[in-house]
Amino acid sequence: MHNKVVYAAMKALNEAGLPVLRFNFRGAGLSQGEHDQGRGEAQDVRAALDWLDREFHLPIIFAGFSFGAAVGLRAACPDKRVTALLSLGTPVEAEGRAYQYAFLRDCRKPKLFVSGGHDQYGPRAALEQVVAAAADPKQLILINKADHFFDGHLHDLRQAISTWIGALSL
Repeated sequence: MHNKVVYAAMKALNEAGLPVLRFNFRGAGLSQGEHDQGRGEAQDVRAALDWLDREFHLPIIFAGFSFGAAVGLRAACPDKRVTALLSLGTPVEAEGRAYQYAFLRDCRKPKLFVSGGHDQYGPRAALEQVVAAAADPKQLILINKADHFFDGHLHDLRQAISTWIGALSL
């Protein structure tokens, strides 16, 4: 929740006039519960979407970073309240885990993937395959010299998000 990538995304979304909810998954930070390999964390995303809908009654743009992107895309794609999806540092291979994104073939919502060109958890070729298999509309932005955490490139990340949000018809 306090990660610099999540914070930069929050700033870009807020600057576009969108309310933002940042939260820790179960077992992270001071949150209750235990890590559940993505199953329970998908429930966390759905609970967050429910809260956003109750509080704001606005179309929702899902944004997630790394593990949060992988879990959140799966939970947000089928949710009719979610109008667009933003995946930052999309993991493909991380710490012995291989992430699967076949469900994106049926997800026809606008999607933006932003990753570093040197992302150690989302190698360029593997990420390009994930995006190529996803349904349109979609866009992949690779920030060439950035790593998974966009070190030294958070401004580029914010600019990519802002430009994409500006092009959406909300």
